[in-house]
Amino acid sequence: MNFFRHGGKIAVALVLGIVLTIVASLYLLTDTAKLRYDRDVNRMVYNDNLGLLDDIRAKLGVEGDSLQKVLDRPARDPNAPYIVVSIADHQLWYKQGNNILFTAPVATASGKELVGGNSGERWRFETPRGRLVVEAKDENPAWVPPDWHYVEQAHKRGVGLVKIDRAHSYGGYHVEGSDIVGPDGQPVPPPKEGHELIVNGNLVVPPFGTNQRRYMGVLGTRRLDLGDGYGIHGTDQPESIGHSVSHGCVRLRNEDIEQLYPMVAVGTPVYIY
Repeated sequence: MNFFRHGGKIAVALVLGIVLTIVASLYLLTDTAKLRYDRDVNRMVYNDNLGLLDDIRAKLGVEGDSLQKVLDRPARDPNAPYIVVSIADHQLWYKQGNNILFTAPVATASGKELVGGNSGERWRFETPRGRLVVEAKDENPAWVPPDWHYVEQAHKRGVGLVKIDRAHSYGGYHVEGSDIVGPDGQPVPPPKEGHELIVNGNLVVPPFGTNQRRYMGVLGTRRLDLGDGYGIHGTDQPESIGHSVSHGCVRLRNEDIEQLYPMVAVGTPVYIY
């Protein structure tokens, strides 16, 4: 009887050992595949091996929600043009097969982190890598900044932050219709980046839907919308081109985006690496 008990324990131990070995092997296999993907992605994109890039992403399951949305669409026509952006080289190419139809220098994200706000939120400014799609096109687009913009501006000027909404006024400033109105009853002038409204030592964060939360010219004259708040667009800071300075978007000089804009159709794939 003791022999059988002892034998049973050995058998259980062997089974557990085999299971643990299989789990470890699967983990190593997945990790190795991801490392290979990271190593080869630059080569695959620029050498026009885009189908392989999509297949690897799908098989590894590393695509996010936005990428999954794109990958679920019909396969790309091999003769259709596409955009490639190199973050390291600060360069954009509009290609069809191996032919370069257009190229221009760009600015990409700074990679910096911002901490602030009333709840200590954190934002990291990076240009998304992978396969995206031009979801829409805009001429003379308005920029509606997220809250991080006001946190950043408050840090730069060493002031506090205060939000106003339609139910609460601050320092005599309140919301009427689509405008923030001052104590004199007049709408606050349209905003300019770096010249936000400061009242009683606090930078005022306008509510969404007001004209004071719409910045004109910041995104230049044209935008190719990539979804999730990202885009390829012009700029009012042409000196930034060629550098890592943006908050995530890909910037071009206005003359370059105006040349690229009519060439690119909605649905065009964009590969950023």
